[in-house]
This record gives sequence, structure tokens and C-alpha cells, in this order.
Amino acid sequence: MIRIAGLFTAFVLLASASLSPAAAEDKTITVFAAASMKNALDEIDAAYTAKSGVKFSVSYAASSVLAKQIEQGAPADVFVSADTDWMDYAISKKTINEPTRVNLLGNSIVLIAPKDSKIDNVTIAQGFDLAKLAGDGKIATGDVKSVPVGKYAKAALEKLGAWQAAEPKFAMAESVRAALTLVARGEANLGIVYSTDAKVEPGVKVVGTFPADSHPAIIYPVAATTTAKAKTNDYLAFLRSTAAKTILEKYGFKFLVSPTT
Repeated sequence: MIRIAGLFTAFVLLASASLSPAAAEDKTITVFAAASMKNALDEIDAAYTAKSGVKFSVSYAASSVLAKQIEQGAPADVFVSADTDWMDYAISKKTINEPTRVNLLGNSIVLIAPKDSKIDNVTIAQGFDLAKLAGDGKIATGDVKSVPVGKYAKAALEKLGAWQAAEPKFAMAESVRAALTLVARGEANLGIVYSTDAKVEPGVKVVGTFPADSHPAIIYPVAATTTAKAKTNDYLAFLRSTAAKTILEKYGFKFLVSPTT
């Protein structure tokens, strides 16, 4: 009897040990989010953890990179894209639970320069000469073929008639935050980033704002993946809450939905 009891105890201990990693994992939500979301989303996630006890594993990168990682099987519960194109792409690959999709946020793009630059107060309008403004230096933005901020930047410059002359001066970065860093370090004379990025980087200043009608509307959709944990729905609801709205607007994002309490 003593031997049987001992074996039973050992079995229970082994079972508990094997379950504990899963239990710990179950308390975590994995978020893949556009790089420009970092500061605001870190604060939102901290607030949600304080409220619920749920912890987060967050990967920040260009939306293009994240969408393809999810397609290749990277474990994620939530995808936050900086444009609708990459969310549409993920949906077409059947990696997103489409009914959970919400076009949550808006943003704007701005022209930035290093904080100590002599460039200031640029009027961005039809025919403005970005190439001349950059001089012998580089202009940093995200890769115009894939990174949302770069796609928005190219669209705006094409509409304003400034793309062809300026194109050779562009330094294409892997994400908007990488472009922001190039300007903050003085490795690029100018950059095109989201207004929310410029707001959190003390090493740069905004020298001009692109007209909203010069590029497609900047929209950040959010959705659960097809493999998302059940608790993800509550987190998505929190992203639409008044508490999240307050944080997001503090960082300069435009809230596109009616907030829930």
C-alpha cells in the first residue's frame, strides 16, 4: 500500500510539473504589432495586466514582416497592422479570424529632421522640392515597397510631384522606428514617419505635415488570429475601451471607433 501511495504521489508531481508550463503559457497573450505602436501599446498592455493578471509577449516590426511571420506559422494571438493592405493579406492567407477585425486607429505622416537641423517650417504642398531640401543628405522612411509608412510616403510624394527627384536620396529602412533612429542619429537629413513616432523621439523635430488628402487614409486594423487563445477576445474589447482610447490619444493616435466602457 505504501509503495502504491508513493507511486501515486510521484505521478501527481510529474503531472503537475508537466502542466505548469502550459498553465503559465495560458496566462500570456502574444501580440504582433506594427513598430509604431510600441510606446502606446506597451502602456495599454501594462494596464491590462494590472486589471486581469494576463501577461504579454509582444513582437514589434513592420506590418509586412509580421503578416508573413504569422503566415509561416509564428505563434500569435493578435495582429495589429499599420495599414489595411497587410491585414487584408493576412485574411487572404486565412491566418486571421476575420469577424474580430476592427479598424481601430488613424494616424498622419510628417517630415522630420534632426533636432538641431537648420531646416524648419516646411510647407508641404503640390510641387514642393524635397530633393533640394535634403541637399547632399539622405531621406529616411520605411521600404516603399512593403513597409506601410514607406508606402504612404511614396503615395504622397507621387501625388505632390516630388517623388521622382527625391527617390535617389531615399534610405529605405526595415521599419518606421528604424527610419526614425536614422534621423535622430543624424544619419539622414530628413525622414518621413508617423506623427506618433516623432512625438516619442526627442532627437527629432517635425518640420512639416503631409496633407491628409495626399495619401490613402492611414488606418490601423486589429484582429485575432485563427489560433488565438479564448482570452484574446477580452483583450480586443479592452483595446476598444475608454481606458485604451485615453492612452492612444495621449500618444497622438486617432481613435476610429466608439469606445466601450
